[in-house]
Amino acid sequence: MPTLFRFLATIAILAGLVFAGMFALATFVQPTPREMSVTIPPAKLQPGNR
Repeated sequence: MPTLFRFLATIAILAGLVFAGMFALATFVQPTPREMSVTIPPAKLQPGNR
């Protein structure tokens, strides 16, 4: 039974590290907004043309 507890403790510690890493990335990293443009072909703008 002690090996089961050791395994569960290891999994819990790894999950905690992953959660802490995701939390740190979400909190401290700010995305840089930038302008985006998409070119639409003229054939898509004509309503009767499919």
